[in-house]
Amino acid sequence: MIFFAALFIAVAAQAADEVKRLHALFDRNWETRLRESPLFATSVGRHEYDNRMPSVTMADLERRQAQRKATLASLAKIDRSKLPQSEQVNYDIFKRQIDEGIESFDFGDYQMPFNADSGFHSGFSRLPKEMPLANVNDYENYISRLKQWPRYVREQIALMRIGLKRGMTVPRATLDGYDNTISAHVVDDPTKSVFWEPFAKFPNAVPESERERLRNEGRDAIMNGAVVGYREFLDFFRNEYLPGARKTLGASELPGGLAYYQHRIREFTTLDLSPTEIHKLGLSEVDRISTEMDAVMKQVGFQGDRAAFLEFLRTDPRFYAKTPDELLSRAAWIAKRIDGKLPSLFKTLPRLPYTVEPVPADIAPKYTSGRYVGAPQGSTKPGIYWVNTYMLQSRPLYNLESLTLHEAVPGHHLQIALSRELTNLPNFRRFSYISAFGEGWGLYCEWLGLEAGFYTDPYSNFGRLTYEMWRACRLVVDTGIHSMGWTRQQAIDYMATRTALPLHEVETEVDRYISWPGQALSYKLGELKIKELRKRAEQALGPRFDLREFHDVVLGSGAVPLSVLEMNVDRWIAKQR
Repeated sequence: MIFFAALFIAVAAQAADEVKRLHALFDRNWETRLRESPLFATSVGRHEYDNRMPSVTMADLERRQAQRKATLASLAKIDRSKLPQSEQVNYDIFKRQIDEGIESFDFGDYQMPFNADSGFHSGFSRLPKEMPLANVNDYENYISRLKQWPRYVREQIALMRIGLKRGMTVPRATLDGYDNTISAHVVDDPTKSVFWEPFAKFPNAVPESERERLRNEGRDAIMNGAVVGYREFLDFFRNEYLPGARKTLGASELPGGLAYYQHRIREFTTLDLSPTEIHKLGLSEVDRISTEMDAVMKQVGFQGDRAAFLEFLRTDPRFYAKTPDELLSRAAWIAKRIDGKLPSLFKTLPRLPYTVEPVPADIAPKYTSGRYVGAPQGSTKPGIYWVNTYMLQSRPLYNLESLTLHEAVPGHHLQIALSRELTNLPNFRRFSYISAFGEGWGLYCEWLGLEAGFYTDPYSNFGRLTYEMWRACRLVVDTGIHSMGWTRQQAIDYMATRTALPLHEVETEVDRYISWPGQALSYKLGELKIKELRKRAEQALGPRFDLREFHDVVLGSGAVPLSVLEMNVDRWIAKQR
């Protein structure tokens, strides 16, 4: 008996030692990441690098690749078999992220620092919202970053020139009008810039004696920093990038070809599925959802075929807001109604509130219909549910319930805000976003709205089905474009004839899929896994199934690969039984 007790103590001591070594590695890697990515450091509440912009020279990128490989070698020296199960999950997720970073560099992802949806330049335009601006030191940090912007832009241009030589570029077909996202920041008056807002009104902690100095330095930093950088990028984009961008569409035509696309599938879905398998699954889902759509058409008594019904939805004025404020007010009202339903669906709710705002004007024309923007960690700001008010005739009200459930609550705001509060997780997991988990959760929440009493209007329910069909079509379209030679028009036609999305949105979405291979697959594949696991739990537990507990299990470990989510749910089922 004494022997077994001693053996148990020895094994426990070895496990504790391995856990300690593992977390020391996590901590070293986290601190390196913050130093190398000062904008990211600001977003997670670490402010010692707030006066810096990243450096992305080729030498920097090669050094970071060497760091990743060294980290992987250190991880291999830790005996995974001696770790408790929860730490094995941390080990596996960490390894996955490092492996993906190494692969991404090897394929040359860094040579495409923007896509048709967003990029390094549109992210920088959020700087006044993302940085703390409470005192003089904060303002000096902000000014410092504005001044460094031209240097950072030139480094990105150097990387894009490498991509132009290799054919590693965003497809030319997606770039019409994209220069507007750059030219919006080339102003002749600093007060017309989005970067001027902090200087228009100072917080009380900034003394009156300092304000005029800061304004003058701010004017100079905007005109000789921000504007110069955007002007250089605009000239490069129009004169070099646009003429040199590749004429092909699919990821299979990029350096690395189908191997690159398979890498993107693994990264965004966390699954080892082939393009052909995903395409077939998409076709099956499209057929299933079509049947439900037909039932709604019969319910409303529409006389005509699907094409006529879609045209009716796209053109009847009753389905569209007349002003941006009306659209925002409708979205806010839906969001507030959902807030009231949350206690019946979740045991654990986040402390952080959220608000509703329009998508910024500089990116709205090429942007999606809505998105969630998380709050900088430790700031006094809320999460933001962005609603796109550009071209109101392309923002139908019948989609608004689904959009709100996905982007605000119980979708991304709930999921991301809760993850930030999981202080028992290593930092790299608290602040990770795994697309299959996050987007799968968002799409699941659209469906969850049925149980919560939404979609009582049949047209809104058709909007829900349109959004589900949209994600099913993505499985078909993304794989079609990137592995089967589909044309842009073929993808547009496929989506336009199967969903009630406005044609403008269909085009911007297809451009997004073309320029962002694999990301669009994460929604439907993640949702199907969450639904599968819920059904498994309901069947196994019968009357003991508690929906609120199930949701806590899904969200309680932060963003995880789908295989880990399945393991978490199976463990919970076993415990309940």
